[in-house]
Parts: sequence; C-alpha cells; structure tokens
Amino acid sequence: MATAKRWKIAREIGDAVIKASRNPNRRWYGPHMAAAVRAISERIPLVDFVIEIRDARIPLSSDYELLKKISPFPSKRIIVLNKMELAEPLELKKCMDYFAERNYLSYAVNSHNKECVKQFLNFLQSQVRELHKAGHSGHTTTMMLLGIPNVGKSALANSLHQIGRISAAEKGKLKHTTVSSQPGDTKDIMSLKIGSHPNVYVLDTPGIFPPNLNDAEICSKLALTGAIPDDIVGEIKLARLFLTILNSSYEYKKWAKLCKSQDLTESLSDESSKSDAKRKRQYATDHTQDFIVYDVRRVLYETISTFDGNLEDEISMGNLIETQFAALRTVLRVPEEASEFADLRVASKILNLYRTGRLGRYTLEHVSAIAKY
Repeated sequence: MATAKRWKIAREIGDAVIKASRNPNRRWYGPHMAAAVRAISERIPLVDFVIEIRDARIPLSSDYELLKKISPFPSKRIIVLNKMELAEPLELKKCMDYFAERNYLSYAVNSHNKECVKQFLNFLQSQVRELHKAGHSGHTTTMMLLGIPNVGKSALANSLHQIGRISAAEKGKLKHTTVSSQPGDTKDIMSLKIGSHPNVYVLDTPGIFPPNLNDAEICSKLALTGAIPDDIVGEIKLARLFLTILNSSYEYKKWAKLCKSQDLTESLSDESSKSDAKRKRQYATDHTQDFIVYDVRRVLYETISTFDGNLEDEISMGNLIETQFAALRTVLRVPEEASEFADLRVASKILNLYRTGRLGRYTLEHVSAIAKY
C-alpha cells in the first residue's frame, strides 16, 4: 500500500496543520490542554499502570509525546492499539512484533466490540495479579489512560467500566465519560471502576498534543484519521488524500464482484434484499446503509480499474479523483448544486465511510520501514 508521504496533497495537509499549530489562537493547545498536561504529570507518579492508547492505523505517529519527558518512568506502561478493526491485520501483527522486540508490552483492541473488550479486561486483570505477586500492597489498583485526541480513550474507558461492573455483579448507576468523533471533547480527568477484589480503576484523561507540531508527514496522518479537527485542513482535501491512498492500494480489487450483477445480488446484506416495502422505508440520503455503501465501492472499483492514466503521476491521480467525485455525487444522492458544495457533501460522506471501516482497512505507516524507537 502506498503511504501518504509520497503525495503533494499529503505535504500540503501536513504543512497546514503545522501552520495552525503555531497560530497563537490554535484550538488544540489552549489553556485547558496546558492545565490537563500539568494535572496528568502530577498524577502519573501515583498510578500503577500507564495505558497509552494509540491508533492502530498510525501506531508510531499517534504516540504520546508527554511520556518521553518523564524519566525515570514510575509506572508500568502498556501500549494499546485501539481501532484495530480499521487497520490491516498483517501490518497490525508486524507492529505488535515490533513492540515485543523492543520489550514494549502491547495489546490490540476494538473498543466497540464487547468480546474484544472483555478479553482486554482479562488481560489487564492478569497484569494486576502479576503486580500483586511482585509485592504491591495496596487494595486498589489505578490505571491511567493516555493518548492524543480521538484515539478512543473515552470509548474504551466506558466499555471497560460497563463490562467490569457486569462481571463483578455490582449494582448502581454506571458512569459515562464523554465520547465524541470530534477531537478534544474530553476536558477533565474522570475515574471509572472496572474491577473488584481487588478494586481496579481507570482514569480517563483529555487527549494531549505537544504545543507545536513539526513533522508534515505525521500531521497528514493525524488529520486523515481524525485526530486533528477537519476544518483546519478541510474535508475535501482530506477526502482527496484518502482517495489517493485507496487508488494506490489493492484494497479496491476486493470489490470486483460488485461489478457483476449476479454476484452483487448475492452479496447484498439482508437489509438491502428485503421486500420492496422495506426498501421504500430506507432513507436515500443515509450514506451508511448497506446498499449505498455497496454502490460506493462499485463506483470506486469501476473508476480505478478503467482508468488508463499513470497513477504514479500527480496530475493523472488528480484527474482520476475528479472523476470519482463526479461519480460519487450520484451514488451518494447528493443534490445538484454548486460544485463546491456538492464536493463538500461527497467528501464528508466518504471520510465518514473511511473512518468507520466501510471502505476497507488501511494502515498508513509500516513499522518495518521506520526506525523511530
């Protein structure tokens, strides 16, 4: 798969993020983030485990900068690769091996999958037992979740809390931390109980970036995966970067059968193959419905496979993307209007489908090619 760094549009996006990070009015490092850094730094020496949440699609670029400044490190550290369902399985395994070779304890998880979270909770409880065997005398174990914005800390904390309380058969009202697709919505540190006998708590913390971002390649990946607010760069540019990566990969070839009407009929989900009466109740503007997603995949496959230009060339790639935007307006049911507004609607929907895994799995960096640690 082609990584983002090769393309001019990736550099433009990265440069835009860097410029925004140096703006005195920048939003991601305001007073609330500076205060959060102080609060986190003060509490790290007091916790038993530091759980660093990263995005499995960018396992190195989503590292937590603040941890590099803490020495000696007082707590046991676990690197958790969240959103594993969005990353390429083979690359995810390589990444886990990469961390193991460097003696980093790591774990991959899907915070929205109940069984996956349950297994992760069992793993954490085994780590707590090991801690007690090593002489930990406290009756309560505390774990702090750390990470950059929008890597899924709050979603994971809520899932652990819910499953942990059910497993312990505890009664009482469940707590919930704020979960949002927008980066930076968690403002305060919140404690959630995830285990009993011994008591285990996780501290959900605000997502933190360093005061300044300096690497354009890393910034482009952060922007595409949603760690940076979309409006800093613009959804159209981000969607164009995703399509560049898709067009340079082999992921689209998995959709070849969608171009054959017989195979398409057989592969549609139960929802889209129900009776005509059920089909009429579906909302044509809801791009997340299976039959629309299948149409999007089919159009993308057709436009890529029939393109006779050179996909290594920036201009040719741009021409293909323009063709794709035009074709996607139809399948995404975008009303006819000024081109700029139509493209914005298309871009918003395509980004959503990419970030929720409906258009395949993409790992944006390969640990085997990076000697960062």
